[in-house]
Amino acid sequence: MELATTAAAAAAATTAGLAYLEAKFHFRKDLQYICGRRKLRQMLEKAMREKRLSPYYFIEQNARQDPNYEAIWSRAGCYTRKEMYDRANQYGQWFLAQGVQPGDLVALFMINSPDFITAWLGLLAIGAAPAMINFHLTSKALLHCLSISGAKLILVDGPPDAHARIAAVQSGLDAQGYRVVDLAVARPEVYATDARRPGDELRAGVKPHGPSAMFYTSGTTGLPKACYLPIGAMFGHGAGNVTGLNPVDRPNERYYVCMPYYHGTGGINAMAQVLCGTTLCVAPKFSVSGFWRDIRDSRATWFVYVGETLRYLLAAPPSEDDKNHSVHTIYGNGLRPDVWDKFRDRFGIERIHEFFNSTEGVFPLDNVCRGEFLQHSVGHHGLLLRYKYRNEYVPVAIDAETGDIARDPDTGFAYRVPYALGGEVLVRIPGERVFGGYVGNEAATEKKLERNVFAKGDCFYRTGDALRRDDDGRWFFLDRLGDTFRWKGENVSTAEVSEVLGKFPGVLEANVYGVDLPGHDGKAGAVALHLDPQQRAHFSHEAFLAHARKHLPRYAVPVFVRHLREASTTHNNKQNKVPLKNEGVHPDKVAASDEVLWIDGHGKGVTYIPFTRADWDDLHAGKARL
Repeated sequence: MELATTAAAAAAATTAGLAYLEAKFHFRKDLQYICGRRKLRQMLEKAMREKRLSPYYFIEQNARQDPNYEAIWSRAGCYTRKEMYDRANQYGQWFLAQGVQPGDLVALFMINSPDFITAWLGLLAIGAAPAMINFHLTSKALLHCLSISGAKLILVDGPPDAHARIAAVQSGLDAQGYRVVDLAVARPEVYATDARRPGDELRAGVKPHGPSAMFYTSGTTGLPKACYLPIGAMFGHGAGNVTGLNPVDRPNERYYVCMPYYHGTGGINAMAQVLCGTTLCVAPKFSVSGFWRDIRDSRATWFVYVGETLRYLLAAPPSEDDKNHSVHTIYGNGLRPDVWDKFRDRFGIERIHEFFNSTEGVFPLDNVCRGEFLQHSVGHHGLLLRYKYRNEYVPVAIDAETGDIARDPDTGFAYRVPYALGGEVLVRIPGERVFGGYVGNEAATEKKLERNVFAKGDCFYRTGDALRRDDDGRWFFLDRLGDTFRWKGENVSTAEVSEVLGKFPGVLEANVYGVDLPGHDGKAGAVALHLDPQQRAHFSHEAFLAHARKHLPRYAVPVFVRHLREASTTHNNKQNKVPLKNEGVHPDKVAASDEVLWIDGHGKGVTYIPFTRADWDDLHAGKARL
């Protein structure tokens, strides 16, 4: 009896010890990821040998296994897997009739719809791919993106203003040999096309690094740059269920995506669910007023978010229906800490899956957060992945004045900084994920590469993002390179200041940036505030300044406040600092509808007061200094 009791106690102690090690080092999660990546490589190699690398084969397999399962839900119509497969084949045959050949790109100038998905699948069916053109683009930027793609066929489907933007450059399109097809006109022809399966020979030449789509950077600091989404990456999404790398880990899930499909987060997520067999719930665009009605009517269990969209949903008045939905998980990026907990608690979200990546796709992180341990982080690596990526994802010090990587004057090599401190993250090239470069822009590609970083001949990709990783393996976003500015000899992190200010009552959005001032070195802090309309009349600038001074170092307290009538975001619902930084606080540049204030007493007072032209002139003349 005593021996049995001792053995049982030892077994219990061993179990407890293993549980502790697992909780601390997360071996199981890391092993699942490593084994999943290995299985994916094996599947890729097999598909290459069999010349069946095209993602088209996933939707074909799904249609054969369960043809009546709902593949797409939308208010414009729903598709079973078989119906979606047939429609994709119709699009494939129609594209062939338009002269599209394997390897070609076709420009999609389209709003979110089932046709967006089936047209994309139709291109994959014939070994071609779409160029995802933002239908908000106009004139020079629009022609630039089309030119990069090399596409000569443009498929247009969207609101009247999208058609108007195409019409405005029609003469330029005609001169360069583009052919524009209005889907509203062509749709009956497409739907009447024979749905016979395009031959395997059309997809036989598909390669892992060939395009499954062309996506573009946002272009907020210049003309957009184009990147291919490699076929290998899209194949990985389709194989996600088999490899265990698919974040949708329960059967019969329904995945709502209202983010723009021409952008990576919306488009890649939408296509990934179609390929792995999850029901995709399609909405034309994000709408605060219609969002939860869509969620309930579509019976969605997941939805995708980007940037500030959750902040907008949180700003809507509370309702007794806030938890009347089936969503258990949300998936996206850019969820700020000041919104994270409030949104989860108010709407009863079980799991937040925050990811971190970019259009270029070379630095992916994932954080599947169910509780407090991983909240507010953008990714997590257990002990095994920390070891695996120790020399592949490397933070380095940056020269705050130039934005260049700081280098040792004696060796010429970069300063590697501790992960817990953080810095701009560099990704070793070649590494696990390939940076294919910007299409047709060798200079921009080269600018993203840094050579001779830690040794002669090495090469790293510059992410432009500063992150830190704590001792538990949690990654936290610090700033975009260029968002940090220098004031009073100190570096100011806009992300950290924004997080603090966003917690003040009545603030829906706090967009922080630095502004140039006459006669001053560095950049003075400014914050563009979007306030809750119901609290705008009672907003206390004195209390807001006191809050900032309580929670921020003095040099980080914004000198200026700009009140926005509307949130300053890009078309992808991300904060847009570029026009705000360009306008600064110059009276001739700031919109007349926006009010600019500054701290009274030339930065030493207790509240914010209107910033006038006379104040600007005093700064310019050197009569006032901060």
